[in-house]
Amino acid sequence: MIQQNKPGLLGAVTTLMGMLEINILTVNGIGDRHRGFLLEFPCADKVQALKGALDSVATIRVTAFREPTLFDRLALRHGQRLDMIASNPPTYRFIREELGVLVDFLGDTLMGGGHRLIGIRGAPRVGKTEAAISACVYANKKWILLSSTIIRQTLRTTLMLDEAEDSIFLIDGITSTSRGDDVHWELLKRVMEMPTPKIIEHPEVFLRDGRIDLDFDFIIEIRNQPEDEIRTEDVAISFSSFDIS
Repeated sequence: MIQQNKPGLLGAVTTLMGMLEINILTVNGIGDRHRGFLLEFPCADKVQALKGALDSVATIRVTAFREPTLFDRLALRHGQRLDMIASNPPTYRFIREELGVLVDFLGDTLMGGGHRLIGIRGAPRVGKTEAAISACVYANKKWILLSSTIIRQTLRTTLMLDEAEDSIFLIDGITSTSRGDDVHWELLKRVMEMPTPKIIEHPEVFLRDGRIDLDFDFIIEIRNQPEDEIRTEDVAISFSSFDIS
């Protein structure tokens, strides 16, 4: 954290890193008062020497010095940290202008594959489907809509032979609960047991139905403005929240 922002401060820090043979892979401001570095170093002694030197400088306070996490890399890439609510499951909040950050976050998460269950909440036309599908493309994964009304109503009851492998399933919670028959729900139950990521829009509606008991890994909320309230009643049953607009 920058304690005293004066001319030449960044140059002095980078010069010190250069003398220690530490390579700067990425440097970016994070908010108004923080600057982050992604570093490559030849040995651990060089890193400890750098940390010791920075701890002795009055104009800078080191707030984190660690192997970078996904959240660190996103913060450096976009110049901001994710807005997370410490809840169960964790909830990450975005506004429409931050869809680029969301796509990177969700795409990097989907690259890992595995049995991930992700919920997306938001008012109509804030970019929920745009973000979900873009993240699948970013992760180089095949996406399959099990329920939606993007172009016409979709309520899948079967899967093709190659659709169960390395795919990401997208489910519109409102469409499934309001229009899905028993055969559709049998398919959803089978899909939930597959070791592949699932993204469910309007997870609170899906859970309230009660036919499938789920534990989400995390929830994503998208708003037009930070102060907007997300209300399920604002989404008409005849309208799919999985819309590209």
